[in-house]
Amino acid sequence: MGALILSVDLGADVPIYQQIRDQIVEAIAHGSLTDGSALPPTRTLAADFGINFHTVNKAYDLLRQEGLIRLSRGTGAVVTAPATDQLPADWTARATTLLAEAVARGLPADEVLRACRTLLDSFGATQQEGTP
Repeated sequence: MGALILSVDLGADVPIYQQIRDQIVEAIAHGSLTDGSALPPTRTLAADFGINFHTVNKAYDLLRQEGLIRLSRGTGAVVTAPATDQLPADWTARATTLLAEAVARGLPADEVLRACRTLLDSFGATQQEGTP
């Protein structure tokens, strides 16, 4: 497992806490972070980026609510193996919006599906039996 490398774009339209949360989720999906991996303390990460520690805390709290990390005073933030059949309640809504954007921009369905498959493969997602 390599070191966790995060970056934030202070001028981006995406809030900083969301950037941090998303990058940690991607690191978990890629296998860079596994069950038991410790995340940097909120104050350390905040100091590294020159941001308020509450911003990092908000990202960590989202991850905790989603069941991807556990937070404790003794060990800090640690990646947990989520239940495989558990998706965040808003997952379908977020996927719907992304797919709607693709359709609104006129992208062909086969191109969207190909992009989705490529991304899933990059995360090492395994195909379910009977899935093309």
